Amino acid sequence: MKPTHIAECVRANLEGYLSDLGSSEPDRMYNMLICAVEKPLLEVVMQHTEHNQSKAAQWLGLNRNTLRKKLLEHKLIA
Repeated sequence: MKPTHIAECVRANLEGYLSDLGSSEPDRMYNMLICAVEKPLLEVVMQHTEHNQSKAAQWLGLNRNTLRKKLLEHKLIA
């Protein structure tokens, strides 16, 4: 899947979300989207790197400590 396909999926879902809200205004959309995308991203990368945090951090372009913090935040490690 190309990054443009992912962007198109996100765009379509956001348009649907805003449409579903009707006249209500959204709140904290940025945090909502980051949380919705970040956890599955971490899960998939960790699975494909066989839970090797150093390799996963490299794939993601993150510092290993930052990755560990995010894994803890999403309760993906204890």
